[in-house]
Amino acid sequence: MTSYEPHLINLPRICDPRGNLSVIEGNEHIPFDIKRAYWIYDVPGGMYRNGHAFKHQDEFIVALSGSFDVVLNDGKQETRYHMARSYYGLYVPHMTWRMIDNFSTNSVVYVLSSEKYDADDYIEDFKEFIQLKNG
Repeated sequence: MTSYEPHLINLPRICDPRGNLSVIEGNEHIPFDIKRAYWIYDVPGGMYRNGHAFKHQDEFIVALSGSFDVVLNDGKQETRYHMARSYYGLYVPHMTWRMIDNFSTNSVVYVLSSEKYDADDYIEDFKEFIQLKNG
């Protein structure tokens, strides 16, 4: 598996009776420099977030609290990842369609991005994504 394919990445865990700690460093634990961070929260249980892909942006997704599923599509097949722990995350390379669903109550999705926000980088139509993916 190359670093340009979606995959789960285990993060360092420092276990302590007073509480555990995990850390993420760009180009150390994940395969890109971190240029932006955002989080999704207060999503009602059982709801979903519409899908999209990025032309250039890579992402790393962590469940900071609760659980949810990340559904990825590479243009040929769909894979579902259940995210429920804060000591691992999912690397999502650019040109991968992603949707997040199956939110538990009080879940928090933490996303690290390789690029600053750029509305022109978003692909929000699945048919357009397939056309771009197939050349």
